[in-house]
Amino acid sequence: MTTSSLFRPPVTRRPDPSLAHRRADVRLTLRGPDGAALAGQDVVVRQTRHAFWFGCIGFDLVDLANGDSRDPGYDQLLADAWLDVFNQATLPFYWGTFEPERGVPRTARLRRAAEWFAVRGVVVKGHPLVWHTVQPGWLLDVAREGGDRVTAAGLAEVERLQRERIRRDVTDMAGVIDTWDAINEVVIMPVFTAEDNAITPLARARGRVETIRIAFEEARAANSSATLLLNDFDMSTAYECLLEAVLEAGIRIDRLGLQSHMHQGWWGEEKTLDVLERFGRYGIPIHFTETTLLSGELMPEHVVDLNDWQVDEWPSTAEGEARQAEELEAHLRLLLAHPDVEAFTYWGLSDRGMWLNAPGGLLRADGSPKPAYDRLRDLVRGEWWLAPTTLRTDAEGRVRVTGFLGDYEVTLPGVRDAAPLPFSLDSPGAVERTLRLA
Repeated sequence: MTTSSLFRPPVTRRPDPSLAHRRADVRLTLRGPDGAALAGQDVVVRQTRHAFWFGCIGFDLVDLANGDSRDPGYDQLLADAWLDVFNQATLPFYWGTFEPERGVPRTARLRRAAEWFAVRGVVVKGHPLVWHTVQPGWLLDVAREGGDRVTAAGLAEVERLQRERIRRDVTDMAGVIDTWDAINEVVIMPVFTAEDNAITPLARARGRVETIRIAFEEARAANSSATLLLNDFDMSTAYECLLEAVLEAGIRIDRLGLQSHMHQGWWGEEKTLDVLERFGRYGIPIHFTETTLLSGELMPEHVVDLNDWQVDEWPSTAEGEARQAEELEAHLRLLLAHPDVEAFTYWGLSDRGMWLNAPGGLLRADGSPKPAYDRLRDLVRGEWWLAPTTLRTDAEGRVRVTGFLGDYEVTLPGVRDAAPLPFSLDSPGAVERTLRLA
């Protein structure tokens, strides 16, 4: 198989500001229990879910979901703000914090959190199954066989445990978490030097492609219907080359994860479109998995590894908050306008506990909304949302409505005891749906 057969020809997929690829024009025909057309009836059409994933991490709500919040008032405030905008949550499965003691994973705790989101109509993703960072100390001891150096036998055991961990967690979460970042940041994985861990030497010994194969094959064996992502922050040609090698090796990638932590400033339109064009040519739907935009001072451009920038105080400012709102809207408009993007995840709701202590949240540390939160909500629940719309059926029981792809329901306020009639719009353009009262 040649590389050229694995992805689309390099034809630019231009963004569509009209978002026609995310809308449908639907003709609804409503019928009574006997099949007769419901003519001259008032109906209310309302949207209940977006097909596009507007996501945010749900790390801060795990305690609330488990009923052991140390600050329930604050956490409930976060939950209300979270659920008012987002429909997809990412939960933390970092091995070092998920299973700090060997053989004692925090499965029940994370499953309860996932179920808390799921019953509220939220799609849940686990992050990640394989990564070289936030590793349990006991795994490095396994790799070193109790000594000072990693051994071949130790690495073989690490691989066995990693495979076992993937199968266990994907199996345990199936049905409530069916989307996973299967493996994270593989470009740097075998050359990572910031901290000792057991996965970097494993990736160095097995190679990037075979390490990716471990993650995808084990996860798919545990849940054949799972959606699996390859995720990375490296937007250079190194990621493209890796992806091409993975596809040539016959490994199926369901979604391509692109991180966009922009602590040094928004990418801007030119870079964002360049990234979309380069990674869109593989024909794999794109998820922007980790997005951060600051509402305070930007990190200096000379910093290569963002983790190297450590400050005690990093305040949000009025000027920065105005900039963050403008940049978030511009960035998100570019993503929705591009036909290859199907999901976006913001990496942190509140400044409290934000990665690197950065002012990157959509809420301030006290829980009050920044302009970026209000702007996002206005887009997701306003401009890109069909408000409840009252229409009247014609002589054939039909109404027409245009809405964003997603889930809807129709209610008939003039028909006693009529249950809401759900329907979905899952493809753009003109569609027809017939709904019948029970």
